[in-house]
Amino acid sequence: MEENSVPPSAAQTTEEGLKITVATVTWNAGALIERTIESVEQQTYAHVEHLIIDGNSHDNTLELVHHYQERNSHAAVRHEIVCISEPDEGLYDAMNKAIDMATGRYILFLNAGDTFHAANTLELVAQAAVKAPKLPAVVYGDTNLVDADGNFLRRRRLTPPEHLNWRSFKNGMLVCHQAFFARTDLARRMHYNRKYRFSADFDWCIRIMREASHKALPLVNAHTIIADYLNEGMTTRNHKASLRERFHIMSHHYGLLSTLGYHAWFVLRSIIK
Repeated sequence: MEENSVPPSAAQTTEEGLKITVATVTWNAGALIERTIESVEQQTYAHVEHLIIDGNSHDNTLELVHHYQERNSHAAVRHEIVCISEPDEGLYDAMNKAIDMATGRYILFLNAGDTFHAANTLELVAQAAVKAPKLPAVVYGDTNLVDADGNFLRRRRLTPPEHLNWRSFKNGMLVCHQAFFARTDLARRMHYNRKYRFSADFDWCIRIMREASHKALPLVNAHTIIADYLNEGMTTRNHKASLRERFHIMSHHYGLLSTLGYHAWFVLRSIIK
């Protein structure tokens, strides 16, 4: 893994003990899960809980997780690894389970096949959080897109702004879900809305940021690439259905007329480019 630049003061963030929960939802993910768990395993930050919420896989997913737990028992930097395997009612049901189980101050969802960009990514995230005047509601960063073999394709087209707020997502999902660390106490009060099959993450991020606004909590840009994101997720495979859901979500949060106006701009922007 490529190393990001860590200032000397970064070591102090480990002493703060700011625990981060990384949640990975799996179902028959044996072909992808190994690079994800290795990515978490290689994190130099010590205060990590890795929740693996499995939907009762019948391939080798759980065998790979078991080997991961064995390696962790004698690793130089040990993390907490918790795995449950049971039937669920879909992706967002499993993600809600993770929110309820999480013991970290922050939670991030990292899908099977996705990885952290560098071994010190979580150190940089923790450092950004503890430097803020108040414990941020969200710490966020950038994302690279990779192919099925983990090879770099491009930077994500939508890039995170320097100053993020809940209205920012009028312009689309400017922060990838895999680069959005939410405070667990806020997440626990607003689970994923399971009426959305493909874009509940979009709605969830907006609601987290709205709550941050109500509580005057900062949203902090970590100024680093957080995740290498596999360019073939559920939303990508169900692109049209996802876009319909996103239109509904935007109309709910921003109003119908505003959403129509922004979508007209999206179309014009695609033609101009």
